[in-house]
Amino acid sequence: MSLFDWFADRRKANPVVRATQEVEDGDGLWSKCPECGLVVYRKDLIANASVCSGCFYHHRIDSDARIRVIADEGSFSAIDTELSPTDPLAFKDRRSYADRLRDTQEATGLRDAVVTGHCRLEGLPLSLGVMDFRFMGGSMGSVVGEKLTRLIEQATERRQPLVIVCASGGARMQEGMLSLMQMAKISGALQRHRQQELLYIPLLTHPTTGGVTASFAMLGDLILAEPKALIGFAGRRVIEQTLREKLPEGFQTAEYLQEHGFVDLIVPRTRLRSTLASLLRLHGVTTSSAPAPVAA
Repeated sequence: MSLFDWFADRRKANPVVRATQEVEDGDGLWSKCPECGLVVYRKDLIANASVCSGCFYHHRIDSDARIRVIADEGSFSAIDTELSPTDPLAFKDRRSYADRLRDTQEATGLRDAVVTGHCRLEGLPLSLGVMDFRFMGGSMGSVVGEKLTRLIEQATERRQPLVIVCASGGARMQEGMLSLMQMAKISGALQRHRQQELLYIPLLTHPTTGGVTASFAMLGDLILAEPKALIGFAGRRVIEQTLREKLPEGFQTAEYLQEHGFVDLIVPRTRLRSTLASLLRLHGVTTSSAPAPVAA
């Protein structure tokens, strides 16, 4: 049995995971919370930023919904929408990378796993990048790295604060070193942004792992996270097998990282807009501190 067949069998043998995905990705009238089992009208759930009113479980949301949560209505102007990944290594496992890209693009309507642009937040100028886990697990390939780098460079040029919403399994293995080099490229752009004394805030959502955690997710002036988000580099089982010891309860959760100084603030999604606006104002951002967003 190949490694890929083994993973496929594991997924089939785990009905809990499949049921959770069906609940979160369904398009029916009702939605069942995978955490507490509460059944709610889907429109009510969406109106509450997809946060369960019973247990405050944060359902995973896509990039469009995330932009609606953060940006003032109608203010978001996307950039670099034409950038699309290629298959430089002609990579193939059970399927070719080119086929995976085509199918994922058709299923999500996205070119790649991040949407970038400029917007207003309570009238304040903001450069915003939002990763989308639906696109190959939010993995970071060359296009994700290029779009984020261009966004940061534009934020620096416009002297705007920057927020990046992280949701990723890490670097995209199908692009090899071309993916890994994006970690350094994005980090370099962030350093130039910081040298201009401009604010950068990453928001870590479930999950934020791998090369994203090892680079721009942890380089913020203030690091925010959603409740109970999984945040880490390697997986829990890999670490336990390597160290040959049991890890603490709650290890790699947002709450554990905040307790140990890696996360500054855990922010419920329903309070994200007001929290970000307050942080921007505390750092001197005003409605007239930067030019209005321009169309891409």
